[in-house]
Formats: sequence, C-alpha cells, structure tokens
Amino acid sequence: MSRKRTMRLTGAVLLATGTITALATPSMANPQADESKSPEPLAATEMSEAMQRDLDLTAEQARTRLAQESKARKVEDTLRKSLGSSFGGAFFDADRGKLVVGTTDASEKSAVRSAGAVPKVVANSTKELNATKAELDRMETSAPDSVTGWYVDTRSNSVVVTLDTTKRSAEANKFLARARSAGDSVRVEKVSKSPRTLANLIGGDAYYMGSGGRCSVGFPLRSGGMVTAGHCGDVGTSASGHNREHMGYFQGSSFPGNDYAWVSANSNWTSKPWVNMYDGYARAVAGSQEAPVGSSVCRSGSTTGWHCGVIEAKNQTVRYSQGSVYGLTRTDVCAEPGDSGGSFISGNQAQGMTSGGSGNCTYGGTTYFQPVNEVLNRYGLQLATN
Repeated sequence: MSRKRTMRLTGAVLLATGTITALATPSMANPQADESKSPEPLAATEMSEAMQRDLDLTAEQARTRLAQESKARKVEDTLRKSLGSSFGGAFFDADRGKLVVGTTDASEKSAVRSAGAVPKVVANSTKELNATKAELDRMETSAPDSVTGWYVDTRSNSVVVTLDTTKRSAEANKFLARARSAGDSVRVEKVSKSPRTLANLIGGDAYYMGSGGRCSVGFPLRSGGMVTAGHCGDVGTSASGHNREHMGYFQGSSFPGNDYAWVSANSNWTSKPWVNMYDGYARAVAGSQEAPVGSSVCRSGSTTGWHCGVIEAKNQTVRYSQGSVYGLTRTDVCAEPGDSGGSFISGNQAQGMTSGGSGNCTYGGTTYFQPVNEVLNRYGLQLATN
C-alpha cells in the first residue's frame, strides 16, 4: 500500500479495551452502550408476511389465523379464571381454528363450549402439572448433561423430560427413575441434540477477547463470523459475544501495517446484515461500495453507540505507539476505547472498521477506519447483506 499522508499523531490511540492502548477498552473501564437493540418489532403486515412464508399460509389464511389467535388469548384468560382448580391447560388448534381447553371436571364441558372453546377432559390440572415440574426443578443439580430439560405439555397433559440419546448414561437412567417418581404425568421424550444458546451477530455490538478487553463487531459475514480490527486480537485469540457466550477465534489478523481481522463464529451465532444504531433500530447493509471523500459516514461501537460525521481523507498513515498503520481513512466522527473494530457505514454501504483516533465523544475528535474491502479481498470473505 502507498504511504501517503504520513502523520505523527502522539494523541492517536487504538480503540480496543484492555489489550493495548487502544480504542479497544480495558476490560470494563468505560461505560458500555446498550448493544441489545435490534430493528423495531415487526408490524402486523410484516407478521402476516412472515407467517405466509414460515407456516405455508395464504395471505387470507394468515389474516384469519391472527384473528382466531387473538380471540383464543381472550378465551383462555376467561376460562383459566372461571374453571379455577379444574383448569387443565389450553392450546390453539390451528386445524379447528379454536382453543382447546382441558378440564378435570367433565361437568364443565358445556361452560367451555359456551365460552367459545373446545373442551377436553384431562387427568391432571395445570396446578398439578406445575407442581410436578417444580419437583423436577428441585432435582436439577442432580441431572446429567444428557437430560436436556423438562416442561409442561398441555397437549398431552403431561410433564415431558427430554433426553439426548447421543449422551445416554447410567446417571441418566437413575435420574429418569427419580423423575418418574415425582408424578404419574411424567413422560420421557428422546431427542438427538442438546439445546444451545443462540444469538445474533450485529455490527457495532460488543465482543470480548479471551486475552482481555472489549472491542466491537465490524460487519457480520455471510459464511458466519465477522470482520473487526486487527489490534483487537492475534490469530488464535478466542472471542465471546455481547452476552459473554463463546463465539469463535481470530482466524486472520494483521496489525500493525494494517488493522484488520476476521473472527469465526460457531453455530450459536446468526449473522445479520445490520449495524446497530443503538436507538432501537438497525441500519441494513447492502454492500461495500466505497464512498468518496466528503461523504457522510456513521459509526457504531459498543462504548459510545452511534455517531456520524464526514470522510475527510483516505490512504492516511497513522503512527500508533504499537507501530504504523497504512491506508486508513480519516473522519471527524468521534470514538472512545471499546469502539475499536466497530462499523463505519455510509448510506447502506459498509465502509470499514474503527481503528483508532484522538479526542472523545464529549468534545469531538478524529477517528480512522480500516477500509473493509481490503480484509474481504485478503481472506476471500463476503459480507452478510440485506
């Protein structure tokens, strides 16, 4: 890369926390923006469209079902109160378009029908099922890993214990025997996989390095994982997401000289083509077409959230104390420690990942970003796009 615009910046720092003097942050020394915000909830139209796609419904069927489910919610609330101790649970029957309500008292069937539901005489009341489930909860510490959970199943009027058959053991058999002794309603359901935590990977959200400190997600990748700043971690460094759950490892990293990296993500993480705006909304990413100097650009980071400014120059060399980085883009957007690696976006086009800078978001400053296309080309990666 050419080394034009070389400038000695004694005040420039990298924006990671902890690892180095950077716009990464020392572990939690700085306040952290709320990274939990994703796009606003789906409106009714979007909900109907999603139902058509995922439930194989027509538009009319989706509208009808939404209306039926709305009525069912009200009917369940009414019958739960009126049936009292004989209430045996309820579920929406999509084929009938009605709520099915269980009762332990056959004489209540007419009352259930009058309320607009389908009656079903059951052996166990909801109170009894919940008591059995609570007994299993008290046994939780003795459950082996192969027992993946338990729940009250209103359709079968039972308490279901799920067992991962790929991990079955003598300890599992002992626990199941104890579980069955908790009540006649207990049954075992075999599954082939254990549950795992799930999370979305969104630009600007926090992540944590196994070596210590916090940085920000640059842009999620189509194949899983993300691009971020190279100074946040060396190859092999482990990374955990905003929820502190393990995500993956730094697969490639270049710093100094460049300031880019890419991090893998396991199947618990779903790449979303979004950048967190930290106000309940997210900006969709459509590509990575480079914006010209003078263009507006916005940045997302886990310390200071969402801030905007202007691209002032390109191909700048910045001399950090850890070594010089070449080919960065200069902006007048502010940033602070912990924002390192976070997204720079212009319109709906990804621009780069926060590298470092000077100043802060109280008084303003200068921030540099590593252009995103360089890391994509270097490792043959593709962004998750909308």
